Amino acid sequence: MASQPQFQRPVSSDWRARAERLSDADMEAFWMPFTSNREFKSKRRLLVGAAGCYYTAEDGSKKYDTLSGLWCASFGHGRPEIAEAIAEAARTLDYAPPFQYAHPLGFELANRVKQFTPAGLDHVFFTNSGSESADTAIKIAKGYWARRGRPEKNRLIGRVKGYHGVNVGGTSVGGIEPNRAGFGELMATGHLPHTLLEENRFSRGCPEHGADLADVLEQQIQDAGAETIAAVMVEPMSGSAGVIVPPKGYLERLAAICRKHDILLIFDEVLTGFGRLGATFGAELFGVTPDILTMAKNITNGSVPMGAVAVTDAIHDAFMETSPLEYDVEFRHGYTYSAHPLACAAGLAALDVMERDGLVARAAELAPYFEDQLHNLKGLKHIVDIRNLGLAGAFQIEALPGEPGKRPWQIAMAAWDRGLYVRFGGDTVQLGPPFIAEKADIDHICNVLADIIPSID
Repeated sequence: MASQPQFQRPVSSDWRARAERLSDADMEAFWMPFTSNREFKSKRRLLVGAAGCYYTAEDGSKKYDTLSGLWCASFGHGRPEIAEAIAEAARTLDYAPPFQYAHPLGFELANRVKQFTPAGLDHVFFTNSGSESADTAIKIAKGYWARRGRPEKNRLIGRVKGYHGVNVGGTSVGGIEPNRAGFGELMATGHLPHTLLEENRFSRGCPEHGADLADVLEQQIQDAGAETIAAVMVEPMSGSAGVIVPPKGYLERLAAICRKHDILLIFDEVLTGFGRLGATFGAELFGVTPDILTMAKNITNGSVPMGAVAVTDAIHDAFMETSPLEYDVEFRHGYTYSAHPLACAAGLAALDVMERDGLVARAAELAPYFEDQLHNLKGLKHIVDIRNLGLAGAFQIEALPGEPGKRPWQIAMAAWDRGLYVRFGGDTVQLGPPFIAEKADIDHICNVLADIIPSID
């Protein structure tokens, strides 16, 4: 049996009652994101509570959270320290304008984040999501070169199967084709090949083959000219595309090519940041420090929307030093809710919890057991690959002709009925349990999936 919920408290009867009152007609107004709306509204799956590693569904049943929400509630749901910090901020300063004015928690959180980012990434710009962080990083990269007197360096290079959110810049640099299709021309970008290779199937951790794929960047630089390329943007590990783990030496090689040609390197650590890989950031795990690093999700443990972008002194100072007037705005970018007081309070509390409870180390300690249990499912019908790194894992499912997403969807729906909330995307089933999970939880997840996966058509 899986562990019982932690930080347990009664589910509000009001939330249960609200769920019960929702009629079919009431469901129509909400156009749900990244959702098969028609299917969902015919067989709804409403959540009314969360504590520890569990959600509570509207019928009162518990659903084990196998993905930490959307990779963002990794420290466990219902943390009282975070809830209390948010409530206190709401009572004290519910909103503060971030343009030309500020509040102390924004500075406190920037310095707190700086304690965890790789050395040299000492300036933090706050956003409200990973998507906003990605587009902010893109604008910073382009703006940096313009302020250096090289405005022609404005092209971005991403990677096939990469994910950088859903705004125009991130969608353009991202390489998940269905996310780009149907929107016409976005932003012109280049794309490196992905590293999902046949010879790496069923690798444990970083695969052996594929580091040489970084050399494709040399050819793209030769074709476009280094003088036109602002930055290369990649995730240390591509989570949303199905936990695509970098080959050994790949990121190091990519960084060396960027340095050689005076091209900025952006790491999108929205998913990997704050412990998912068993290190505070993927940059730390791989020993590669980018020029720009994006983050979100676990910065507040998913409790309040927030993102951030960390940059080097050189990038920050390029903006500060080129504005001729003291009162001029150096970077004409920002959001109404940048460094929102409630988000900053949540972030400070969440990072305190992460550090106090040693949750990054706990993720690293649990990762080998997680890996073993995932790979125990090798050989089951429909499983054609298993990939993992840290506390991130994915089963790649043999696709039905013309319907690559059907079997993962069937698996997730069957898992829901068996008490698991499971993320499915493309031809994969993805797992990213909370860092507070126990070995028994991992056993439970894998045992349920071992029953379900071979049973579907």
